[in-house]
Amino acid sequence: MTMRDVLSNLGDRVNQHRARPVVPSDLSTRRVLMYATLFGVAGLFLLPLESAVMTSFKTVSGFAETPPFAPPPPGGATIEGWTRAWNTLSSTMLNSAMFVVPATLLLPLLGSLAAFGLTITNWRGQLGVYVLFMIGIFIPLQAVLVPLSITWRMADIVGLLANLGPINVWELPYTRKHQAQFVELAVTHISFGIPLATLLFRSHYKDLSEEMIEAARMEGVGLFTIYYRIILPLSKPVFVVVMILAFTTIWNDLLFALVLVSSPAAEPVTVGFASLASGMVREFHVTMAAGFITAMPTLIVYLLFTRQFAEGFAQTGV
Repeated sequence: MTMRDVLSNLGDRVNQHRARPVVPSDLSTRRVLMYATLFGVAGLFLLPLESAVMTSFKTVSGFAETPPFAPPPPGGATIEGWTRAWNTLSSTMLNSAMFVVPATLLLPLLGSLAAFGLTITNWRGQLGVYVLFMIGIFIPLQAVLVPLSITWRMADIVGLLANLGPINVWELPYTRKHQAQFVELAVTHISFGIPLATLLFRSHYKDLSEEMIEAARMEGVGLFTIYYRIILPLSKPVFVVVMILAFTTIWNDLLFALVLVSSPAAEPVTVGFASLASGMVREFHVTMAAGFITAMPTLIVYLLFTRQFAEGFAQTGV
């Protein structure tokens, strides 16, 4: 066969390939259906959020004239809902930060220390103490509300802080007696959060190299140094997970706030939002704006630390 015949056959095949109609394969059809389904499901999940955003920018008459998911009608747009919601909740958000931030910082540290004592060290009764920690995860919060309230009433935090050695805390600048309830909320949330934090840290510590710990002990390194120099640096991903879980859980809590907070000046943001949303006159644009303002700190935390949260949770082994 000559070179001319080879080129002629090659040209015929190319022409046949060009003339052949392009029919979508089963794989591409399944992919189109898959993406269509995903977009449909995403739309269903995002529709309530979009409706809430549209409602927050509508006037009362604009909300009555249009469907919730529709944009505001001409002349029916306003930011009054956001302004009123912020004026109402700004002080309560500061109250929430007063006990949420300390609790978020202390909870992972205490959980890490508890998990270190229950995993790295060996002592009699260790398993029994760990079982008690795990039982704490399953205690229904409603069952402890009455004894919890009685306990804090007997503790008298205001009196304790007034006689804290030679210092009267309430004579310091920027202190008010209603802030004692922030201490009650912070300690309560830390106490009920430690069992889960301990479980997450212990699951991570069980996967650490035992040879590394034993080598440090053979060198005469103490337990505190082992924790501070070896365990703590390796615990950073789990610290991120526990801190995010603690922040979102404590910030969004309403149950303990309703039971422990008696002073209107100490109301956290969840109580302020509940009071705003349960008024006699339902102003939906204010309620929707208040909901976004209340949830904004947790949304910001998740958006900033999404990758670290996923990586840290994968290392817990839970």
